[in-house]
Order: sequence, then C-alpha cells, then structure tokens
Amino acid sequence: MTWLVASALVLQVFLDRAGFSPGEIDGRAGANTANAVAAFKTARNLPAEADEAAVLAALGANEAEATVSYTITGADVAGPFTTSIPADMMAKAKLERLGYTSPLEALAERFHASPALLKQLNPGAAFAAGDTIKVPNIIVVAEGKPAAPPPPGLTVTVSKSRSTLTVTDGSGAVLMHAPVTSGSEHDPLPIGDWAVTAVSRNPAFQYNPDLFWDANPAHAKAKIPPGPNNPVGVVWIDLSKEHYGIHGTPEPRQIGHTASHGCVRLTNWDALRLAALVAKGTPVRFVE
Repeated sequence: MTWLVASALVLQVFLDRAGFSPGEIDGRAGANTANAVAAFKTARNLPAEADEAAVLAALGANEAEATVSYTITGADVAGPFTTSIPADMMAKAKLERLGYTSPLEALAERFHASPALLKQLNPGAAFAAGDTIKVPNIIVVAEGKPAAPPPPGLTVTVSKSRSTLTVTDGSGAVLMHAPVTSGSEHDPLPIGDWAVTAVSRNPAFQYNPDLFWDANPAHAKAKIPPGPNNPVGVVWIDLSKEHYGIHGTPEPRQIGHTASHGCVRLTNWDALRLAALVAKGTPVRFVE
C-alpha cells in the first residue's frame, strides 16, 4: 500500500506507540513500515485491504498528536560524547567508551527518529540546552530491568524471509513486533529452536576475528568498550546457539535493509523493549 507523504510520520509514530516498530522513524513509509502495518492488521483482525484511514483510526492516531514539544536539558548535551567513531575494530578497542557522537544523535535515538528527521522538524535548531524542539510522540523505552517476570508462554520468533521479530504470549497475542537484520549469505540465520541464556545491558563486545568472514587478518581478539555505538549497541541477549545473540546496533537506519554476521540486530530502542520482556529460558524460534 502507498501511504500519503503527509501521513507517513503519523503512521510510523503510532505504529511505534502500539508496539509495532517501523524501525527508525524517518517520515518515509518504506518496507519496515509496510511490514509493521501488515503485522498490526493481522494482530488486530483488520482486513488485509483496510485502507490508510482505517489503520490510522485503529492505531488511535486521532487521539493524540504525532509530535510533541521537548525542551533540551543540560544533561542532554553534557555527554560525554565520542565525537569520532573509528571504523577499525582495533582502534575501537583503544577507546574508553563508544558513546553518542553528538546531542543530536542522542536525542534522535531517544525519540526513535533519524537525525535527519529531527533536523527537518526543527529547521535552524542548534540542539542546545534550553532549546524547545518538536519530536515524535513515542513512548520512551526504559533502560532498567523489567519489573515483572515474562508472561506465561512468551515466545520470540524471528522470520528470515520477512526480516522481522515478533513476541507473542501464551494466547498468541502480539506483545511486540519489530524489523531486524538477521544473517547473510556468508552467515545465514541458524533456523531452529533456541532459548535465551542471559540478558546484558550496556555490554562490552568480545571481538573474535575468527568468527567474522570479512575480518582483517591482522586483527586479534579484543574487548570493544560499551556504549550505544558499540557493535552490539546497548543490549546483548545471549542464546543457547553458541556465538549467537539478539542485540542492538550503532546504525539504526540499516535495520531491515543490510546483512549481519549471523546474529539478529534490532534498533537500540527495540532491543531495550525486547530485553524488558524476555528472561533466561524464554524460547526463541528462528524460522524461514
């Protein structure tokens, strides 16, 4: 379905609020948004042919604004920031932290948006403390541990062909749906039934070049420091399949569009949302 440009941002915001992530909110209704719409229709028993107005109404888009005002605080711009992120893994390992590169990047990620969209919504903004800007009206994902154990029967399913992750409870109700990047020709997704073994927030990344087909042969094993621009982002969900996990990413715009080294990548905010739902033992299914 082709969505009107004027309503693409509204659609993405309310899909995100409903737990059907379009990935990075950028005001362009592409493949990730289309997959989220299809999943929402199925979950809410809407007909496949339901039009834009019907979907927006079911999402409650007439009950709240798609954007809200936010006043940037001193803490938002205090950092510390990692203004330059090297591409080389050995150079990354020498840094203390792989933080955001700027207040703009940090604010964009907090509000599940692309930096370009924030600039578009706020032409001429300096993104400095005290500035009031327009941001997507999303529900900010908490970084803390879940307050309660997972609901009975919770299952995580990753679809290779759809590049999506879906979390359902014992009744089959969808608790979360999000785009993912999952494997490549060199590192295909290991189809099968696995389980969560651990959930780590703000993890360091144990880099082993032997596990990467495209690694620099001069590289050695190294500990890559934590931070949102770490190769696995702000969350690592370890799986019973050795060397595999579900994790965040430093490049949210690429989710659903590019290949990975076998593991399952989400945006950092979707990884946080997933981490708040799962626990050790949660079943994870990788399907075609």
